[in-house]
Amino acid sequence: MEIKVMTFNIHHGKGTDYKVDLYRIAEVIEKSDADIIGLNEVDKHFSKRSYYEDQIGWLAKQLNMDYAFSPSLSLKPMRQYGNALLSRYPIVAKNSYLFDFISGVIEGRSLLEATIQINNQLLLVNVTHLSINPFLHKKQTDFILNRLRHYSYPFIIMGDWNMKPGSRGWRKMTRETQDSWNMAGIGAGHTYPSLRPIVRLDYIFVSHHFQVIKAEVVAKTPNASDHLPLKATLFYQ
Repeated sequence: MEIKVMTFNIHHGKGTDYKVDLYRIAEVIEKSDADIIGLNEVDKHFSKRSYYEDQIGWLAKQLNMDYAFSPSLSLKPMRQYGNALLSRYPIVAKNSYLFDFISGVIEGRSLLEATIQINNQLLLVNVTHLSINPFLHKKQTDFILNRLRHYSYPFIIMGDWNMKPGSRGWRKMTRETQDSWNMAGIGAGHTYPSLRPIVRLDYIFVSHHFQVIKAEVVAKTPNASDHLPLKATLFYQ
């Protein structure tokens, strides 16, 4: 079984030209030919900055995909912002975990956990966007690793990790997972900022069930967001 996965921080659809254009985001996703796409910074009726659009619902309909959403910040029940997932395959279960470890600290970070069925195989897919605060980043990484240890199925976890390769958080993750870029990427793999990328913030980590065939930065439409998407081709036997 070969699947193509991609992670993309869409910056609520706002490109480097300051225009909010979901058609442009949809075009990037469609041209990538990815089967499973993790999205960060997705608005759901959030504010006038994105015209109160349900962005993940719109993208799913436009691309004819199944979807899931994990609110990281909820101002009212109908005004949310967070992580999302698009899939060509059925999403059969989903959970959302809010990173609210410290009383009184509302930062707006979460973990989306979804189970996808591909033929007769179940696959766990996680999408997250971690803090830039080192203390909170550590708490969030530890929470994710504790979740991963309970998984019996092959898993993928991807998103904007706000960390650099070789950092403490990265070393923790790669002790128990494979960094797809390290396995099959060529070059530095920089994804941010999109027009002149100088740092790798976006990652696709996978369980050892997978062979990473290819990893690539998708740079054909760099003005669509402030991040470039990262794509990996995986083989599971």
